[in-house]
Amino acid sequence: MCVVWHSRTGAARQMAMAAADGAREVVAELQAGDQLNIIVKKAHETGPSDLLQADGMLFCAPENLAALSGAMKEFFDRCYYEVLDRLNGRPYALMISAGSDGSNAARQTERICTGWRLKLIAPTHIAMMRAQTAEEILAPKTLGEPDREACKTIGGTMAALLL
Repeated sequence: MCVVWHSRTGAARQMAMAAADGAREVVAELQAGDQLNIIVKKAHETGPSDLLQADGMLFCAPENLAALSGAMKEFFDRCYYEVLDRLNGRPYALMISAGSDGSNAARQTERICTGWRLKLIAPTHIAMMRAQTAEEILAPKTLGEPDREACKTIGGTMAALLL
Protein backbone atom coordinates (compact mmCIF):
# COMPACT_ATOMS: atom_id res chain seq x y z
CA MET A 1 0.00 0.00 0.00
CA CYS A 2 1.43 3.37 -1.00
CA VAL A 3 0.41 6.63 0.68
CA VAL A 4 1.46 9.54 -1.54
CA TRP A 5 1.25 13.05 -0.15
CA HIS A 6 2.15 16.67 -0.67
CA SER A 7 1.67 19.43 1.87
CA ARG A 8 2.72 23.05 2.22
CA THR A 9 1.25 23.85 5.62
CA GLY A 10 0.96 20.43 7.25
CA ALA A 11 -2.69 19.42 6.91
CA ALA A 12 -2.30 16.97 4.02
CA ARG A 13 0.81 15.48 5.67
CA GLN A 14 -1.20 14.91 8.85
CA MET A 15 -3.96 13.30 6.76
CA ALA A 16 -1.43 10.92 5.19
CA MET A 17 0.07 10.00 8.56
CA ALA A 18 -3.38 9.41 10.07
CA ALA A 19 -4.33 7.16 7.15
CA ALA A 20 -1.08 5.20 7.57
CA ASP A 21 -1.75 4.91 11.32
CA GLY A 22 -5.24 3.58 10.61
CA ALA A 23 -3.81 1.01 8.22
CA ARG A 24 -1.20 -0.08 10.79
CA GLU A 25 -3.89 -0.43 13.47
CA VAL A 26 -5.90 -2.77 11.23
CA VAL A 27 -2.80 -4.81 10.41
CA ALA A 28 -2.10 -5.17 14.13
CA GLU A 29 -5.74 -5.93 14.98
CA LEU A 30 -5.85 -8.67 12.34
CA GLN A 31 -2.44 -9.92 13.47
CA ALA A 32 -1.34 -9.68 9.86
CA GLY A 33 2.28 -8.90 10.74
CA ASP A 34 4.21 -8.28 7.57
CA GLN A 35 1.38 -9.17 5.16
CA LEU A 36 0.91 -5.54 4.17
CA ASN A 37 3.77 -3.22 3.35
CA ILE A 38 2.71 0.37 4.10
CA ILE A 39 4.87 2.93 2.29
CA VAL A 40 4.39 6.65 2.99
CA LYS A 41 6.16 8.92 0.51
CA LYS A 42 6.22 12.56 -0.47
CA ALA A 43 4.86 13.12 -3.96
CA HIS A 44 8.19 14.33 -5.34
CA GLU A 45 9.90 11.15 -4.04
CA THR A 46 7.30 8.76 -5.48
CA GLY A 47 7.78 7.21 -8.88
CA PRO A 48 6.08 4.74 -11.20
CA SER A 49 7.83 1.76 -9.59
CA ASP A 50 6.29 2.67 -6.21
CA LEU A 51 2.82 2.62 -7.76
CA LEU A 52 3.42 -0.61 -9.65
CA GLN A 53 4.56 -2.34 -6.44
CA ALA A 54 1.53 -1.13 -4.45
CA ASP A 55 -1.65 -3.18 -4.15
CA GLY A 56 -3.55 0.01 -3.31
CA MET A 57 -2.94 3.76 -3.11
CA LEU A 58 -3.96 6.64 -0.87
CA PHE A 59 -3.46 10.16 -2.19
CA CYS A 60 -3.36 13.17 0.18
CA ALA A 61 -2.93 16.71 -1.10
CA PRO A 62 -4.02 20.29 -0.60
CA GLU A 63 -6.18 22.27 -2.92
CA ASN A 64 -4.33 25.39 -4.07
CA LEU A 65 -6.09 28.12 -6.04
CA ALA A 66 -9.11 25.88 -6.65
CA ALA A 67 -7.00 23.04 -8.09
CA LEU A 68 -4.80 20.17 -7.00
CA SER A 69 -1.49 21.41 -5.60
CA GLY A 70 1.24 21.77 -8.22
CA ALA A 71 3.59 19.26 -6.60
CA MET A 72 0.88 16.60 -6.48
CA LYS A 73 -0.16 17.35 -10.06
CA GLU A 74 3.50 17.04 -11.10
CA PHE A 75 3.62 13.60 -9.46
CA PHE A 76 0.63 12.49 -11.52
CA ASP A 77 2.08 14.06 -14.69
CA ARG A 78 5.44 12.36 -14.15
CA CYS A 79 3.98 8.92 -13.46
CA TYR A 80 0.85 8.86 -15.59
CA TYR A 81 1.95 7.30 -18.86
CA GLU A 82 4.49 4.92 -17.35
CA VAL A 83 1.78 3.16 -15.35
CA LEU A 84 -1.15 3.60 -17.73
CA ASP A 85 -2.99 0.26 -18.17
CA ARG A 86 -0.77 -1.32 -15.52
CA LEU A 87 -2.76 -0.36 -12.39
CA ASN A 88 -6.22 -1.33 -13.64
CA GLY A 89 -8.63 -2.30 -10.88
CA ARG A 90 -6.38 -1.44 -7.95
CA PRO A 91 -8.09 0.35 -5.06
CA TYR A 92 -7.44 3.94 -4.11
CA ALA A 93 -8.73 6.61 -1.77
CA LEU A 94 -8.32 10.36 -1.75
CA MET A 95 -7.98 12.97 0.98
CA ILE A 96 -7.89 16.72 0.24
CA SER A 97 -7.18 19.63 2.58
CA ALA A 98 -8.88 22.83 1.49
CA GLY A 99 -9.58 26.34 2.65
CA SER A 100 -13.29 26.35 1.87
CA ASP A 101 -14.14 23.95 -0.96
CA GLY A 102 -11.77 21.25 -2.24
CA SER A 103 -14.20 19.81 -4.75
CA ASN A 104 -12.23 20.85 -7.83
CA ALA A 105 -9.01 19.24 -6.56
CA ALA A 106 -10.99 16.11 -5.73
CA ARG A 107 -12.61 16.06 -9.16
CA GLN A 108 -9.26 16.63 -10.87
CA THR A 109 -7.62 13.74 -8.99
CA GLU A 110 -10.59 11.44 -9.45
CA ARG A 111 -10.40 12.01 -13.22
CA ILE A 112 -6.71 11.09 -13.22
CA CYS A 113 -7.46 7.94 -11.22
CA THR A 114 -10.30 7.09 -13.59
CA GLY A 115 -7.79 7.26 -16.43
CA TRP A 116 -5.60 4.82 -14.53
CA ARG A 117 -8.74 2.67 -14.07
CA LEU A 118 -8.32 2.63 -10.29
CA LYS A 119 -11.26 1.76 -8.07
CA LEU A 120 -12.37 4.33 -5.46
CA ILE A 121 -12.98 2.47 -2.18
CA ALA A 122 -14.42 5.29 -0.05
CA PRO A 123 -15.88 8.75 -0.63
CA THR A 124 -13.18 11.38 -1.01
CA HIS A 125 -12.55 13.09 2.31
CA ILE A 126 -12.16 16.87 2.19
CA ALA A 127 -10.86 18.53 5.36
CA MET A 128 -11.90 22.17 5.50
CA MET A 129 -9.23 24.36 7.05
CA ARG A 130 -11.42 27.48 6.73
CA ALA A 131 -8.40 29.59 5.76
CA GLN A 132 -9.46 32.67 3.79
CA THR A 133 -6.83 35.37 4.26
CA ALA A 134 -3.25 35.22 2.99
CA GLU A 135 -1.99 34.87 6.55
CA GLU A 136 -4.42 32.04 7.37
CA ILE A 137 -3.71 30.25 4.10
CA LEU A 138 0.07 30.33 4.60
CA ALA A 139 -0.03 29.46 8.32
CA PRO A 140 0.81 25.96 9.57
CA LYS A 141 -2.35 23.85 9.94
CA THR A 142 -3.48 21.41 12.57
CA LEU A 143 -5.86 18.71 11.46
CA GLY A 144 -8.94 18.48 13.69
CA GLU A 145 -9.80 15.23 15.43
CA PRO A 146 -12.87 14.45 13.28
CA ASP A 147 -10.76 14.78 10.12
CA ARG A 148 -7.93 12.76 11.66
CA GLU A 149 -10.37 9.97 12.54
CA ALA A 150 -11.89 10.03 9.05
CA CYS A 151 -8.42 9.63 7.53
CA LYS A 152 -7.58 6.80 9.93
CA THR A 153 -10.80 5.07 8.89
CA ILE A 154 -9.90 5.41 5.21
CA GLY A 155 -6.43 3.98 5.84
CA GLY A 156 -7.89 1.15 7.91
CA THR A 157 -10.47 0.41 5.24
CA MET A 158 -7.75 0.16 2.61
CA ALA A 159 -5.67 -2.15 4.80
CA ALA A 160 -8.64 -4.41 5.54
CA LEU A 161 -9.47 -4.57 1.84
CA LEU A 162 -5.92 -5.51 0.91
CA LEU A 163 -5.54 -8.13 3.61
